[in-house]
Amino acid sequence: MKQRNGNRILTGTRIRERRLALSRRQADVARAAGISAAYLNLIEHNHRPVGDHLVLRLAAALEVSAAELAEGREEAQIAALREAAVRLPDDVAPELDQAPELLARFPGWAAGLIATARRADALERQLVTLSDRMRQDPYLLATLHEVLSAVTSVRSTASILAEGGEIPPDWRARFHANLDADSLRLSNTAQALVAYLDSFEAQDAIFTPQEEVEAWLAAGAPPVEDASDLASDAGRALARAHLLRMEEERAALPDAALAVAARDPDPLRMAQRLGQPLDLVMRRLAALKPVGFEAAGLLVCDGSGALTLRRPSLGFPLPRPGDACPLWPLFQALATPQTAIAHLVEAPSGRRFRTLSLATRHQPLGTDGPVLTRAQMLILPEEAGAPARPALPIGPACRICPRAECAARREPSILLTA
Repeated sequence: MKQRNGNRILTGTRIRERRLALSRRQADVARAAGISAAYLNLIEHNHRPVGDHLVLRLAAALEVSAAELAEGREEAQIAALREAAVRLPDDVAPELDQAPELLARFPGWAAGLIATARRADALERQLVTLSDRMRQDPYLLATLHEVLSAVTSVRSTASILAEGGEIPPDWRARFHANLDADSLRLSNTAQALVAYLDSFEAQDAIFTPQEEVEAWLAAGAPPVEDASDLASDAGRALARAHLLRMEEERAALPDAALAVAARDPDPLRMAQRLGQPLDLVMRRLAALKPVGFEAAGLLVCDGSGALTLRRPSLGFPLPRPGDACPLWPLFQALATPQTAIAHLVEAPSGRRFRTLSLATRHQPLGTDGPVLTRAQMLILPEEAGAPARPALPIGPACRICPRAECAARREPSILLTA
């Protein structure tokens, strides 16, 4: 309802601003649109809704396209303005409820603010990508090591030659040959490194088998036998193992049965009605995405807390593999196995999500083998119009979290200024 009211206010404001820009009287515009001046006054002051047919008549009277006045056109822009406001410093308190008015009265300034925020967001993502690659990329680390090795070798040989003194001709020739070979190796390696760094802006960084499989699944994974289009052997092995598990789980809980049970919004009651384990129901909901669960995401980690599967819900903050926010309820579940934990969480962008977390234990090698723990968290966006209630503030990971104050922070964020 809030969103609808926001759009209605924006429509009335746009009508008023357009009329004033044309220096037209309310009576003249109302007469041209076939309504009374009093009714137009109520519309302009956001006390009456504007139907599609009336929008067309008002647009003609105001010499503007109906799209410029229609409700709902700026929903994305209003959301973008509010997200931009969330990213401002803590000592800045913008009037979020005035975002529709800002967009209507000063569309140029609003567009500039949105563009600036999006540019900052893109640069931030690029910074995170570059930072991750600098820290984790095995090819980059090996290439840098090769550059340092070649530089050290050149420096050592040059120092010997620069010291002077008598050097036999044959040894001098060897040193010169070494300088030539090492300088050529340094040149070739540096050129390869520059070309590789230049590629950072041209593509998203995918440098682990897990990321490769996740991107493949997000694009719509083909049947098991077609996993050959993944680039790495490890990625293909992970993909086949994952898809085989999905086939087994689909056989245990068919799509049709899950779709019927999904009419109940509570996964725990759903599992009880189906007579199936809750963790299986959670995984199948995230994979099938039946009606009511179209935006479902799923995170899975092992007993060490390492994420083994990431199927995010839109807007949920995720870092790259190997890192995560310690406040995620997913990790709380590790401490209380076999207990379903429901939490409402709030991302730094202000978006809220309902989460259901569960940890399970099993002994695949029997009683003499280790006890293995796995936790998973089902993620769903908060319903529109849900009653206001406190939410747990979370982030993606400490290194890329914009929250200045956090009791769980373990390292400074690269996104925070001093």
